[in-house]
Amino acid sequence: MIGIFDSGVGGMTVARAIEQCCPGYPLVYLGDLARMPYGPKSPAMITEYSHRNTEFLLRQGAKLIVIACNSAASTASSFLRSHYSQTIIDVIFPAVAKAAAISATGRIGIIGTRATINSGAYEQRLQLARPDCQVHSQACPLLVPLVEEGWLNHRETKTIVKRYLHPLRDKQIDTLILGCTHYPLLKRVIAPRIGRRVNIIDSSVEVALHLKSILEADAELRTQLYDPDTSSRFFVSDMPSPVHALAGTIFGRPVLLEQTDV
Repeated sequence: MIGIFDSGVGGMTVARAIEQCCPGYPLVYLGDLARMPYGPKSPAMITEYSHRNTEFLLRQGAKLIVIACNSAASTASSFLRSHYSQTIIDVIFPAVAKAAAISATGRIGIIGTRATINSGAYEQRLQLARPDCQVHSQACPLLVPLVEEGWLNHRETKTIVKRYLHPLRDKQIDTLILGCTHYPLLKRVIAPRIGRRVNIIDSSVEVALHLKSILEADAELRTQLYDPDTSSRFFVSDMPSPVHALAGTIFGRPVLLEQTDV
């Protein structure tokens, strides 16, 4: 199975994109809602959580791991790759590659959690991918709780998004990376407030396309993972009331969630 973990339900946007892009490949998903959000936590704690999440997914039969949490990808991906032989994909690289390729002016904005922004991971990878780019980052710590609460179209959410995006509008960016897998759920709120001429990079879609290219190039991995007769499974470490509705919104169908202790 393809293992995917996130701090909450946001990573389900990645799971849904992979499901659409790579049909026939069963998924095992873990949303660590009991310890969400990861963004305000220390790098050491995020790395520890990511280690436990990976161990859980491997026990469920995962042969490949997707880090669908930007906070974890920016702080724990090197640790995980040094400790496991399995292929590990994070959400940062595909989004960076896309942004570097399509930005006309090189002025690229990033929004994410405090942990993601403070890590500098996006800035470092963008400078390597496109040395002439100007990167402007904005931490948006309130957005993940708003999404997890299901406040996707509330007036308060729109006001907060507008305030967060204002500094990036002033920098006249032409490309915006959604540096958190919760943020695609707010794309309809973000788009008009950043400007309709700004390219919006959805890391969920980009990581699915990246995974598809890896599978197309690796026949052995395809053989290990392709199993259209096996159903995907979705685990959460806590079951707050909005989670079922959010999962249904993301997938466009009811999703069976299994509660587990990581």
